[in-house]
Amino acid sequence: MKLNRFLLPLLIILSFTVNAQLLKPKDVFTHGDTLRGDYNSPLRACYDINYYHLDVKFDIDKKFISGSNLFRFTATQDFTKLQFDLFSNLKVDKIIYKGQELPYTREFNAVFVTFPQTIVKDSKDEFTVYYSGNPTRAINPPWDGGVVYTTDSLGKPWVATACQGIGASIWWPNKDQQADEVDSMMISISVPNGLKDVSNGRLRKVTELKDGYTRYDWFVTSPINNYDVEANIGEYVHFGDKYDGEAGKLDLDYWVLSYNLAKAKVHFGGAVKPMLKSHEHWFGPYPFYKDSYKLIETPYVGMEHQSGVAYGNHYINGYYGYRGDNKGDDLTGTGWGLKFDYMIVHESGHEWFGNSITSKDIADEWIHEGFTDYSESLYVETYYGKQAGQEYVNGGRQGITNDRPIVGPYNVNKEGSEDMYFKGAVMLNMIRTCINDDEKWRRILRGLNKTFYHQTVTYDDITNYINKESGINFTAVFDQYLHRTSLPVLEILQVDGKLRCRFTGCVNNFIMPVRIRVKGGDYKYIKVGTHFRSIDIDGINKENIEVDTFNYYIGVLID
Repeated sequence: MKLNRFLLPLLIILSFTVNAQLLKPKDVFTHGDTLRGDYNSPLRACYDINYYHLDVKFDIDKKFISGSNLFRFTATQDFTKLQFDLFSNLKVDKIIYKGQELPYTREFNAVFVTFPQTIVKDSKDEFTVYYSGNPTRAINPPWDGGVVYTTDSLGKPWVATACQGIGASIWWPNKDQQADEVDSMMISISVPNGLKDVSNGRLRKVTELKDGYTRYDWFVTSPINNYDVEANIGEYVHFGDKYDGEAGKLDLDYWVLSYNLAKAKVHFGGAVKPMLKSHEHWFGPYPFYKDSYKLIETPYVGMEHQSGVAYGNHYINGYYGYRGDNKGDDLTGTGWGLKFDYMIVHESGHEWFGNSITSKDIADEWIHEGFTDYSESLYVETYYGKQAGQEYVNGGRQGITNDRPIVGPYNVNKEGSEDMYFKGAVMLNMIRTCINDDEKWRRILRGLNKTFYHQTVTYDDITNYINKESGINFTAVFDQYLHRTSLPVLEILQVDGKLRCRFTGCVNNFIMPVRIRVKGGDYKYIKVGTHFRSIDIDGINKENIEVDTFNYYIGVLID
């Protein structure tokens, strides 16, 4: 989650002033952008990350961190040099390999390490990076990446990390790309005595150190992406529950500030299980049973940190957003958005799309955000009916700007338009309407999660799967809505008393079945391309034709 969501026109204006750095248009890219974004570069592609052990101490008073990260990897080819990533404001203290220090150079936020001998293809090896410094502070998280240093309402320290898009290397050294996930990871965070750290996975061990600090060791058994790795430090208390899910008993763990315990028990108790029931129904089993499901109270609105969702929605339905009056906004203006806690439903939806299924390049972040935004309407449908769910997704159109393509430029660490949220969800609902078989659509959604379980994917992986399983070629539809900003226009002409139609303003070979009817009658599917065809519906004319623009995000021109 990184979209600065809005409801009122004033908030739309406000959103453009506070959006994440990566969501701002940028037409000129530097060598630094390529170093950060190109996951196929030889010095990155030469090794496959298998395991990290991140071990970091937080000196909160000085806003200083120090520690190490163990890189365990498999060589994909022979090499003597590789790249990892760490923001230039953080110091590399040393890099240790087999007991000796390795030479390295730095360029922008990239670090290049040279080994004393060739690392042979298919061999497994490891090195450890020791580092320290004052990491970038996130002033407006989660849209600004970095470390959040603040206090709770009692004045106690409250620290959190949020780094989607800008990259995890803003606070710890790693191979900072979405395409290569570690198979498992140990996260060890040392904090001043009296505070607790809550990170991803399960708590393995708590150790009181001799210097007034306590170390919390968390272990993640599933593949995890770098930006999902989190530290949350505060005066937390814990309570738990269990959910009887599709894959068995799922542990539910909640970590909240002590004075919010009673409120959290009521709110989470009523919100989490219905969310899991809906998401598992549509998408299949929760992908991280081994690592549990956690909600962790944070000083910012939320983020989809794997198996440890950051939660800051103030225990309300809707979206806390800008109001500041402890009342939620309905982001769609339909009323349905106030029926559920937006942050719990949306951020948890990312466990399926974003954390289990992860785009290799953030240019394809629509795979995360489009499907997850759509999960909100499916939640509404689960509990209030299909019409309500479609009203919800339709209401999101008010937030679509059509400012630039949803798919961003590849290999430069750049996302596309914020329209990946609302427009992405609208597109998916439209594809569902074209398929005209709700059970098949549900099988496709669940099939995506089964086929690409715990995998990184490309644009073609997702679009080709939907084409194949639906039996309809949506290639041009995806191209139009993800790579173009203009909407296709359904042009309707009456010639010799008969209606003809075609799509204009669209990509070559665009074709899509559209629902058309005589007003008050039943819809009929008409497969429309870029060449005129007849609308074969008895009694239809220019005065009584009705096109389903509720489920189809298109223009209509009747001439």
